[in-house]
Amino acid sequence: MDFDDQLRRYFGTDDLTTIAPATLETGIDRMRVDLGMEKDRNRRFALWSLLYLFNASPDLDVAFEDEDDRNAARDFMDMMAQAQGPD
Repeated sequence: MDFDDQLRRYFGTDDLTTIAPATLETGIDRMRVDLGMEKDRNRRFALWSLLYLFNASPDLDVAFEDEDDRNAARDFMDMMAQAQGPD
């Protein structure tokens, strides 16, 4: 899954600065629906990660049945926190 492709799919643009609040909300809702229906682990993880970046991801125990997937998500969360730097 290409990040820009996903932005275009859910928000109609790959420029985050142009997304209207209503479009953002609608796109996030669509991602949540797709996450709930997605069976492929990799695609599911990619959708969850994108939702996480928008501060809209479900809890790990809801999103992932497999403990390895939950641990990978925790690692992703840690990497994002490190990228933001100290508070």
